[in-house]
Amino acid sequence: MSELQDLVALLRAQTPLLVIETPDEARVVELFRQSLMHAWRALYRWSVTEGLRRIDMDREDEAEGAPDLSAALNAIRDAPQRGTYLLLDAHPYLGYASYQRALRDLIQRRAGLPHVLVLIGTKVELPEALEPFAVRFSLRLPDANALLKLVQDEARAYTAEHGGRRVEADAEAVRQIVRNLQGMSLTDARRIARHLIYRDGVLGADDLPELARLKFELLNKSGHLHYEYDTARFADVGGATRLKRWVEQRRAPFLQEPPPPGLEPPKGMLLLGVQGCGKSLLAKAVAGGFGVPLVRLDFGTLYDKYHGETEKNLRAALASTEQLAPCVLWIDEIEKGLAAGSGEGDGGLSRRVLGYLLTWMAERKSRVFLVATANQVHELPAELLRKGRFDEIFFVDLPGPAARAEIFALHLDRRKLPRDHIDLSALAAASDGFSGAEIEQAIVSALYAAHAGDGGIDTHGLMQALRETRPLSVLMAEQVQALRAWALPRTVPAD
Repeated sequence: MSELQDLVALLRAQTPLLVIETPDEARVVELFRQSLMHAWRALYRWSVTEGLRRIDMDREDEAEGAPDLSAALNAIRDAPQRGTYLLLDAHPYLGYASYQRALRDLIQRRAGLPHVLVLIGTKVELPEALEPFAVRFSLRLPDANALLKLVQDEARAYTAEHGGRRVEADAEAVRQIVRNLQGMSLTDARRIARHLIYRDGVLGADDLPELARLKFELLNKSGHLHYEYDTARFADVGGATRLKRWVEQRRAPFLQEPPPPGLEPPKGMLLLGVQGCGKSLLAKAVAGGFGVPLVRLDFGTLYDKYHGETEKNLRAALASTEQLAPCVLWIDEIEKGLAAGSGEGDGGLSRRVLGYLLTWMAERKSRVFLVATANQVHELPAELLRKGRFDEIFFVDLPGPAARAEIFALHLDRRKLPRDHIDLSALAAASDGFSGAEIEQAIVSALYAAHAGDGGIDTHGLMQALRETRPLSVLMAEQVQALRAWALPRTVPAD
């Protein structure tokens, strides 16, 4: 059934109290006006600023009586014919016993006609005495046709306001904009569409990153998600050739709607590895490889001292992520947010959080690709590691000689340093056991030394910086070797 049919059924059943939570008041009023064609009733609207006025079809009569809620409830009680009354933001006044009693008399139709009362607000919290009588009606989110009409209406409005200047629109970009607006209310979608149109009078492919940013800011009201504006390219990452190829093979099935026959969109990957070997950079590069936004979930902000709030925060964060789809969700150092123990020390909270996350990973239908990174594999719950939770588990090991030479070249090029006279092969051989982060810091150290000596950077200076550095593979040799011994036979090498 359509949204209008559902509403008409409730009106024909003479439902005494409806509750609608939405910021789209105008849409609600229009929907009730459409319902008059199928279930005729006198239609009224009340607000504390306007009072009670009749709004059948296209008419809006003068307000009847005083604007306070008490006068409106009395007018409804004495009305000569049955009607539908849209009460805008009336719920804050229902904390008073007199208003509750008057409303209950109307709901239970004591000496009155079978009216339908509709409480409308962004968030409607009812007193316990009224909640049993309420039927909550949810507006459906606008479909693609409604969103396309909205974009076209805003384009026409722009033309009217700018002396007939038409909006330059790329048809494919408009289709992608409409697809990305799905899952949002008309109010929020209109706000974003107006922003994209009015900033330059053009709707094109360049608007898609801005749309993703605006959509994220609207959805992430809890602050548990962080929008990563700078996603990396695979060209910015040294090594990881097998992982890069894996992502490239899955790019089209992830973005294509519907996916190719026999294939499902990829769900995610887990990146294990030695600290400093580029797991975070790879997570950003995966989003860049797919060409979609990247959002990072901060597990630390989810936890709350009040019972049930942590799970609620996780549900809200994941729901917001799904509305941003297609996107990549990055959970950094996931072992710090999910304890591997029984959870008895925290009253079972960590087990409940893990359980909900695993359920979401298994059952989600949205195009959210999960990238989780971890350093301490032994702290991860076994349930998270079993096959099927992630499409693949990659191990990001210490870079080999070819990857180390590539990393040196990338960091020198990024700093616009000449490398014609630098022996990359010698540096790669001398940096055995170094991670990518440690190679970068060696270059930084060599630059400081060169600056202090008023000289330029060269192979000798870089070799000296490497000799003065003790990599993690030396400082924490036992731990690094244990991690490599565990991961190499059990996971897929990223390189």
